[in-house]
Amino acid sequence: MRRIALFLLTNIAVLFLLSIVCHLFGIDQWAAMRGYGGMTGLLVYAAVFGMGGAFISLAMSKWMAKMSTGARVIEQPTNEGERWLMDTVRRHAQNAGIGMPEVAIYDAPEMNAFATGMTKNSSMVAVSTGLLQQMDREQVAAVLGHEIGHVANGDMVTLTLIQGVLNTLVILAARIVGRLLDSWLSGGRDRQGYGIGYFVSVMVLQLVFGLFASMIVMAFSRWREFRADAAGAKLAGRGSMISALQRLQLNHGESTLPKAMAAFGISGPLANGLQRLFMSHPPLDERIAALQKQV
Repeated sequence: MRRIALFLLTNIAVLFLLSIVCHLFGIDQWAAMRGYGGMTGLLVYAAVFGMGGAFISLAMSKWMAKMSTGARVIEQPTNEGERWLMDTVRRHAQNAGIGMPEVAIYDAPEMNAFATGMTKNSSMVAVSTGLLQQMDREQVAAVLGHEIGHVANGDMVTLTLIQGVLNTLVILAARIVGRLLDSWLSGGRDRQGYGIGYFVSVMVLQLVFGLFASMIVMAFSRWREFRADAAGAKLAGRGSMISALQRLQLNHGESTLPKAMAAFGISGPLANGLQRLFMSHPPLDERIAALQKQV
């Protein structure tokens, strides 16, 4: 539950910070005074901040992943294990029709892996030392196929687009409702600019709307895991993919992946009840069952 809360707070904090920045620098007031307060201007304003932040995060994703995990990119294999890792990723990438990703290893005790990058042909696949130590090569190959599936499916870009569109709608809806509340609080009197009711309501509404937006993003994130599992099964064999997921069920404790990268890991934390709405990954039992039902 703590990881779910941290993820939600991170996403909501982005919108909250945008609201504070706009207020401190007078961007909202500036837009209103110059006639940008109409629906078209408000939509453009919301899109610049909502989409802009999402795509900046995507553009920085590989760099942030390397910095936050300490991942070491394999430039030249120094042993047989690294050579096998590079060859397996290369084979999967060729079969999936994408460019060769960077291949990295990061030091972590749990079994985990992730893929990131701005485009299909400029991506990175990273695996933990724990995964390499605790899985056999067929299982590791399946995990690598799963991550290559994420890249080939364009999941990073799609997730960014969904996040950007929802951020835009949250910013837009919060300001529209904020204007209505501010007008009601002022008794409908005409005045230049907005009152304190507008800024308070916008910040509160962004928090509330942000929660619902996070549910939608997480629903897509769960769906893409099933697709990536299917890709892993196609590239490495269904039996190997099922075996890898079963091995992942032995993962215990909190992941060491930074919270900003948690949704990109091979598996997520367990959750029950309403917590499931904010899960980035479906339960492993459901993923295994979906693969077993494949014809």
